[in-house]
Amino acid sequence: MLNRRILRIKAFKVLYSTAITRDSQSPVALQDAETQLTESCEAVRDLYILMMGAVSPLTAIARQRVEALSRKLNPTEEEKNPNLKFVENGLAVLLDNDIDFRKVWKKKFPKFDWNQYDLILKSILNDVTTKPWFKSYMESDKSSLAADCKLFTKIYEEEFVDNEEIAAMLEDMSLLWNDDLAYALTYCCKSFESLAKTGRWSMPPLYQSEILKAEGKSVESDCDFAHKLLRTSYGAYDRYSDLLSSLVSSYEKERLVATDMCLMVCCLAEIMNFPSIPARVSINEYVEISKFYGTPKSSVFVNGLLDRAARKVMAEEGSTKTL
Repeated sequence: MLNRRILRIKAFKVLYSTAITRDSQSPVALQDAETQLTESCEAVRDLYILMMGAVSPLTAIARQRVEALSRKLNPTEEEKNPNLKFVENGLAVLLDNDIDFRKVWKKKFPKFDWNQYDLILKSILNDVTTKPWFKSYMESDKSSLAADCKLFTKIYEEEFVDNEEIAAMLEDMSLLWNDDLAYALTYCCKSFESLAKTGRWSMPPLYQSEILKAEGKSVESDCDFAHKLLRTSYGAYDRYSDLLSSLVSSYEKERLVATDMCLMVCCLAEIMNFPSIPARVSINEYVEISKFYGTPKSSVFVNGLLDRAARKVMAEEGSTKTL
């Protein structure tokens, strides 16, 4: 499930949390930092499960609306004979009856109920019913699980991603879910695609390397990658941060914000401790990450400074890598 990009982000965030406490009376210990990393990774899959669980409640709200309209004093013909295509979609039925999904849901969210956030789901449904793609779905004479899954993929991509109300809800529930919604929703959509073909849900492996190993491919463990990256970054933080500071002018030192520093320390640690990853690949990855977690001009600054720092570190430590 988790790819190297998101694992780099997770390690960077945990390193940042240790960096801001290094000079305090209670700095974050490495063991605690690794525990944070594990919990942060597992939280992404928990969020995925939570969002998969929104399919049935959204469907139930649509059903309640149809039933309420049919009970009007003088319902129209359309209200007496409503189009039940969405209300009876096969995806909600499948997830409601999938033993594996219900078991995982009860284990992860025994007390959670989407109904307490029904205003969010009602707002989403209001928007959905106005969209041309929803109207096309409802007007189509063909009904299939594949069509239902395709519809929910559209709903998740257009109505759930960047939804401020959902983001606020998740922030109240867990700080570990910060910035992970889009990634979790991407995996929901992948699951919809798989469900359309197989009719069965299965828990995705936590790391993408586990998926590749199951396919018979020989790959390095992504779990080991993430923890090794954190450990080596943590251990070399003072050395690499001093090096980075020495390579800039007094004016530029003012631009060395903590987030940029942690990103660059992670990058240097990756370059020096992962022989199979080209140095340029590592630099490009962290430059991309800096576009989201640094200042507006961080990416240009980080790119230039990392190039100089990486060359110096590789020369001093005898690395065979090149840039």
